[in-house]
Amino acid sequence: MPELPEVETLCRQLQATIDGKKILATKIFDHKLVNIANVRGMRICGVCRRGKTIRMRLHDGRSIVIHLRMTGRLLWREDSGKDPHTRWRMTMADGNVDLVDPRRFATVTVVRDDEAPSSNDLMSRFDFRKFMQRQAPRRVSVKTLLMDPKAVAGIGNIYACEILYGAGISPARISSTLGEPEWRKIFSQARRVLKKAIARRGTSISDWRDLYGRAGKNQTGLSVYGKEGEACSRCGGIIVRIRQGGRSTFYCPQCQKEQGTGHGRQEDECRSQAGNRRLFARR
Repeated sequence: MPELPEVETLCRQLQATIDGKKILATKIFDHKLVNIANVRGMRICGVCRRGKTIRMRLHDGRSIVIHLRMTGRLLWREDSGKDPHTRWRMTMADGNVDLVDPRRFATVTVVRDDEAPSSNDLMSRFDFRKFMQRQAPRRVSVKTLLMDPKAVAGIGNIYACEILYGAGISPARISSTLGEPEWRKIFSQARRVLKKAIARRGTSISDWRDLYGRAGKNQTGLSVYGKEGEACSRCGGIIVRIRQGGRSTFYCPQCQKEQGTGHGRQEDECRSQAGNRRLFARR
């Protein structure tokens, strides 16, 4: 699923490619994308990101909002060709923006652009005090909290693993056991990880491609994600994979701290899984 760096990459590329241009036509190729308001004749007045959504501002005060979901991506084409998974097309004088989406979960809506920016986006406006008051005391794992869009916007599975590795904190720690210094460390690492990924045009593990069809480069610099059984570059321990909330979590149990009180059953299970995997790796 495209996360904050991938969506930010698209927004920056769209801003450079279509800002100021007039929409000559749109076309729907998938019946699931119905009831999209007519934007023919509108002019693009800027492109920005809100969480994991792309917002193309129109000159009449509305915005085209695209949520890529699982496998969606946008592709700029200067010819009339069409990818077999193209679901929607927006045409300008010099090319087309196509929504390509094999699993057909992405959405396109046109809304009145009067929504205030969120206060939980680490790359724009982030209200740390509000987070500490409302989110940090929750008794869920720190990884689960980082991936909750109501708590922190735009962070998915890959980057949550990388952020917590950078911060040296176990993904199974219960959020309420972390103090303010640990949260500040997590968010400092989050900004570092996200900025690096944006500079590399995102992480291409499977489907992700940028506006021009190119794979991102951040997958070559991952520290733990997808590296089960490999040696940790920081301490030499063995990276393990556990399941959290139906997703794979990768981390180094040797250097990602598990101290704190009240961790509960989930962390005990995670430690058990990690120990079993280390034993298996030695065999």
